[in-house]
Formats: sequence, structure tokens, C-alpha cells
Amino acid sequence: FYLLFQALRQVSQRTISTASRRQLENRVPEKQKLFQEDNGLPVHLKGGLMDALLYRVTMGLAVFG
Repeated sequence: FYLLFQALRQVSQRTISTASRRQLENRVPEKQKLFQEDNGLPVHLKGGLMDALLYRVTMGLAVFG
């Protein structure tokens, strides 16, 4: 159990330290342009396939769950 804990701690520290070093690209203006575009699509479908799937799963759980 102790070795597993140590391994998880080491992996989490490594992930955090490498994530802070990476330069993240700001994609907010790009997403704003996409979602504000007047193309007749509802906002919950403008994000693409993953947004459509997330919406359907959420509605399914709300109705049948």
C-alpha cells in the first residue's frame, strides 16, 4: 500500500510540474468566434460531436435516470 501511495504521489508531482512549464495557447478568442457565429445551430451543438453526445447523455440521464 505504501509503495502504491509513493508511486501515485510521484506521478502527480511530475504531472503538475510539467504542466506548469508548458506554454498553454489561449484559444478563448477562437472559441468565442465559433460560439457567437450566427449559423442557425443551437449553442449546445456548436461545439461539435462531443458536445452533442454530452447533451444527449445528459438529457437521457435526466429523463430516464
